[in-house]
Amino acid sequence: MSLLELRHSAGQHSPGGRLESVWSTVDGLRMHARVATAAAPAGAKAVVLVHGLGVSSRYMIPAAEQLAPHYRVYAPDLPGFGRSDRPPHLLDIRGLADALAAWLRQAGPGRAALLGNSLGCQVIVDLAVRRPELVERAVLVGPTLDPEARSLWRQIARGVLDVFREPLSLWPIVAYDYLTAGPVYILRTLQRAVEDPVADKLPCVRVPALVIRGSRDPIVPQRWAEAMIRRLPAGRLVVLEGVAHAANYSAPVELARVVRPFLDEAP
Repeated sequence: MSLLELRHSAGQHSPGGRLESVWSTVDGLRMHARVATAAAPAGAKAVVLVHGLGVSSRYMIPAAEQLAPHYRVYAPDLPGFGRSDRPPHLLDIRGLADALAAWLRQAGPGRAALLGNSLGCQVIVDLAVRRPELVERAVLVGPTLDPEARSLWRQIARGVLDVFREPLSLWPIVAYDYLTAGPVYILRTLQRAVEDPVADKLPCVRVPALVIRGSRDPIVPQRWAEAMIRRLPAGRLVVLEGVAHAANYSAPVELARVVRPFLDEAP
């Protein structure tokens, strides 16, 4: 069972006033999430936002605020990142997916539509394959990892290139989160992500999946995005023009515009 604490203190809310910090203890780890449920209509679907490597739910706030009037929105910090506790041992993609599954069951909404960015997409794919009862739909924004760049240094090089294509306002958020998690911990997690055979898992994802790529995303080439669609049994692709890797931060309005029709489709 989880121990839940709601904190409504100053500084715990988003600028839009829709998100609040929620703390829970899951499998012995204290986990933090940003939650927006008050603005959603009665009976609204649950949407869980899953962050990428090294960062936290903080850079998911723009997308969360766009979705909050229509859905019950949750954005957890995975173990080892953001305000959540660091686990006693490094978690690979499978371990992060297991942690997310435990959080969904014990402190989150249970079954939900999942929207991830970057490494968060790998976590969602693994969860959809091994815990399909928890995943209603999958939205994969800037999904890693391109099989033709399965090396630590190629991923780092692409990441550095992307930094200069993102809004300047994202830089301090990423810098703070990276310092909080620690460069060594992030590099070790990236190595585990590089080792994750995500391409081989895609044919086993049986839920509807929407792949979203920014046209200026150097981490996710168009070739890889199209290959994902061919492998996903129920996948489709949308390209956001002029957008880089973190569309959830840099283009939240455009992202919500293409995500909402997908989420609202009948089962």
